[in-house]
Amino acid sequence: MLAFGAGVAGYIRPMTVRPDGRFSAPSLRKRACWFLRAGPTDYLLAMSVASASLPIIGKHLEPLGAATAMGIWGYRHVPEFFSHSAQPRNASDQAAVRKQERDSTNAVIDAALRGVVSQADLAIEWPAPQRSAPVLKMRQHRRSLHRSSVRYGDHPSQLLDVWRPKELPVEPAPVMIFVPGGAWIHGGRQLQGYALMSHLAQQGWVCLSVNYRVSPHNRWPQHITDVKTAIGWARANVDRFGGDRNFVAIAGCSAGGHLSALAGLTPNDPEMQTDLPEGSDTSVDAVVGIYGRYDWEDRSTPERDRFVDFLERVVVKRKIDRHPEIFRKASPIAQVHPDAPPFLVIHGSGDSVIPVAQARSFVERLRAVSRSVVSYVELPGAGHGFDMTDGARTGSVATAIGLFLNQIHRNRSLMKAKEVI
Repeated sequence: MLAFGAGVAGYIRPMTVRPDGRFSAPSLRKRACWFLRAGPTDYLLAMSVASASLPIIGKHLEPLGAATAMGIWGYRHVPEFFSHSAQPRNASDQAAVRKQERDSTNAVIDAALRGVVSQADLAIEWPAPQRSAPVLKMRQHRRSLHRSSVRYGDHPSQLLDVWRPKELPVEPAPVMIFVPGGAWIHGGRQLQGYALMSHLAQQGWVCLSVNYRVSPHNRWPQHITDVKTAIGWARANVDRFGGDRNFVAIAGCSAGGHLSALAGLTPNDPEMQTDLPEGSDTSVDAVVGIYGRYDWEDRSTPERDRFVDFLERVVVKRKIDRHPEIFRKASPIAQVHPDAPPFLVIHGSGDSVIPVAQARSFVERLRAVSRSVVSYVELPGAGHGFDMTDGARTGSVATAIGLFLNQIHRNRSLMKAKEVI
C-alpha cells in the first residue's frame, strides 16, 4: 500500500529531492487540490500508474497505464471520427475518388521532389500499387533485420534494432534512425517503418529502429531524451555495424515524426540529453517527418484544444497556462531556425488524427526561416498510418524518402570533398 500511495503521489506531483538526498512527497494540501480538480480520466491514469509501482508485480502492470492512456487518446478523437463518417457519400463516387487519389501518388511525389532530387534520379519506374496492406509483408521486410535488441543506454527500454544489407560496401554506409509513433504512450519498434527500412537497407543504408520510454509512466521530456541518447549512441558506435557515424539522418511517424523533427531542430541541447556524456553529438544531417504533430501550443481549434488537454493530463502532466515554456520547447514549429537541417515532410490530406494543417503550417515556417532544403509531399486522401495500411502508396513513399536522403547524402559528401580540396 505504501508503494501504491507513493505512485499516486508521484502522478499528482513528482516527488522532490531534499538537500539530504531523500525524496519528499507532495503536501496534503496539494494532493487535496488535485483530487478536487481531477476528472475520471485523471483518476484512471493515477491508479494505473500507481499500480506499476507495486513491488514484484508492478512491472507487469505497466501496460495498463499505456492502455488507459490510449483509451483517453482514442476518446478525444471520437468527434473527428464520427463527423468524418457522418458525411453523406455515394459508394461508387467515393470509390472513383479514392482510385483517382491513389493513382496521383507518383505524380504528386515527383512534383514535390523536383528541384531537390536530380532529374536523372527521378526518371525511374515507380513501384506499382499493391492491394495488400504493407503490414502483412512483415516477414518479407524483416529479411533486412540484421541485429535485434541492441542496447543504446542503461535503461531496459533503451533498445534498438539494426537493419542493413547483408553485404555492405567498402565505404561506411549512411545511417537513418527511425522513431516509431504511438501518441507518446507507446514507443514500440515492432511493425512500424518496416517497409521504409527494408527499402533503405536494399539501397545500402544502415537503419536503427529505436524504442523509447513513454507516458504515463514517464513524464515528458523523457521521450526526447531517449531519442537524443540514441542519436548520440549512433554517432559514437554505429561503425560497429558498418554505418557512417558522420552521416546520421532521422525519420519518424506520428509521435515519432514530432520527436524526429524536434531532435533535428535542437542539436546538442543540454536539457534534452541529460543521459549522455558531456560533448556527445546529437545533431542530425536530415529529417523526415511522416504525418507528425509539430505544434504543442496552438489551441485555436477544438481538435487542437483536445490534443493540448491530452498532453496536460497524460504526457507532460503540467498545465500549459502554468508552464508554457515546456510546451513551447517541445513544439518543433517554435524551434525552427536558419541552420535547421534539410527536411522532408510527408502528410496525408485525409488524416483525421493529425489534420494536414499541422504539416502545412510547419512547412511554411521552415521555408520562411531555414536555409536548408525543405520538401513537402501531401498525399491526396491518405489517412493516418497509411504506411502500414495502404499498399497503393507505401512503396512510392519509401522510394521518395530514399531518393531524398540519397540526394542529401550525396550533397553532403560533395561539400566535404570540396572542403578537403
